[in-house]
Amino acid sequence: GVMEAVELRVGFGGAGRMAGGLARGLLRAGKVPASSILASAPSDKNLDAWRESGCRTTHCNLEVLQESTLVFLATKPHVLPGVLQEIRPAVGPHHVVVSLVAGVTLQTLQRLLPAGTKVLRLMPNLPCVVQAGAMVFARGSGAGDGEAALLKSLLSSCGLCEEVPESYINIHTGLSGSGVAYVYLFAEALAEGAVKMGMPGGLASRIAAQTLLGAAKMMLETGEHPAKLRGDVCTPGGTTIHALHQLEKGALRATVMNAVEAATNRACDMAED
Repeated sequence: GVMEAVELRVGFGGAGRMAGGLARGLLRAGKVPASSILASAPSDKNLDAWRESGCRTTHCNLEVLQESTLVFLATKPHVLPGVLQEIRPAVGPHHVVVSLVAGVTLQTLQRLLPAGTKVLRLMPNLPCVVQAGAMVFARGSGAGDGEAALLKSLLSSCGLCEEVPESYINIHTGLSGSGVAYVYLFAEALAEGAVKMGMPGGLASRIAAQTLLGAAKMMLETGEHPAKLRGDVCTPGGTTIHALHQLEKGALRATVMNAVEAATNRACDMAED
């Protein structure tokens, strides 16, 4: 597309774990050369890893704006208003600004940036670090189809990337941002069940992880409803249905639904502060 004709220069304001994960995805997919990535953070603590992978670093957010066309803002929420005030004079019509900051609405971003700025809001999750993320983004009024397509094509190298209405972002946080932790808890419990029955812990953990990966892959590749896939595993009178009965007794489904609801509500509360 048009953007790729000129070499895309990507900046990161904030260089934490999630920003690093996105950058690694872009590098590993060969979407952007390391020399075209510039990251800024107040201290060197997080920047060393960026330098090791060949990216350029700075302590100056303004420099990121001057050097980049696509800018990811990945600061802590309480720091963002100050950063936006600082970079505002340097933001121009050629910039695409993508905020990864939890709880900061497009309305707020648009208020704190020059009128008409192309701004989008992205909510990633931690497996972006291993190119298996689940990300959703919403576009502000200044961002058009071109910007949405650019973001989608770049971030497809980091995992699943879907455009959504902004109201879904807090739900995505409860489902996917926090949901990674629910899955780890489930994986730990699966492995512990096998340890109880006599399998060594390391082996049980590897098999549990591969079981989750395989099940997830089948869901994505078949597009089938999970209930159908689950039914396919249950033979009459077999091992699986006996196990599922125990999960139902423990109210697994209701508990997980409650968890997603609690995390979504918390994300909404934090956004209102």
